Amino acid sequence: MTTSPPTGRTELFRPDGSPVRVLVVEDEAPLAELLSMALRYERWDVRMAENGTGAVRTARDFQPDAAVLDLMLPGMDARSVLAGLRRELPDVPVLFLAGRDATEDRIAGLTAGGDEYVTKPFSVEEVIARLRGLLRRATTPTAREGSLLHVGDLTLNEDSQEVARGGVEIRLTATEFELLRYLMRNPRRVLSKAQILDRVWSYDFSGRPNVVELYISYLRRKIDAGRTPMIHTRRGVGYLIKAAEPA
Repeated sequence: MTTSPPTGRTELFRPDGSPVRVLVVEDEAPLAELLSMALRYERWDVRMAENGTGAVRTARDFQPDAAVLDLMLPGMDARSVLAGLRRELPDVPVLFLAGRDATEDRIAGLTAGGDEYVTKPFSVEEVIARLRGLLRRATTPTAREGSLLHVGDLTLNEDSQEVARGGVEIRLTATEFELLRYLMRNPRRVLSKAQILDRVWSYDFSGRPNVVELYISYLRRKIDAGRTPMIHTRRGVGYLIKAAEPA
């Protein structure tokens, strides 16, 4: 993904210079049209699907760079749709559209591999901002090409976006990767929620700082599960990562 500001705003493009592709999966036609119109205003290429089967089929043909997925779809639950999308495009960032009272579904969806969510009712500006953040985190080259970060037996390749602990590969979503990279660039340093929100989420998350706790828990399940913990909480202060201490 490259950026160019010819019209006074930062525009996102695919590596070949073509427009970013976004798949909108929403069964409410007026909302789907509204989102598609707003995304096309960003000069992005947009395709729509109104159900899970159509979403997977369209993803296969369209090869989107990001997807917007309603959690409440007819015929196929969102986790099944997400699994289908991941089979076609393992690394595509997915933004969920969640109902105000769909907390359990939202958390289940994120745990299943989604990257972000917005809660209805929402502004299209918020959706666009979050999609931009996901696209940048998923595809923007880092400042230090080929750099390999090490903390104990945990390694993170900033070029290939590969992560491994003890030689075992760990698959992360784009947001999980960015959070882990920030922690690993600051080993043994306590990072506050505010610092993490500012660095990993490039938009206002006021009122929902628990998103940091949520993603820290995801990382722990993948990085620390069955192993000596590396990610630690300093209650009331923040989080840090350090090499695992010998048992």
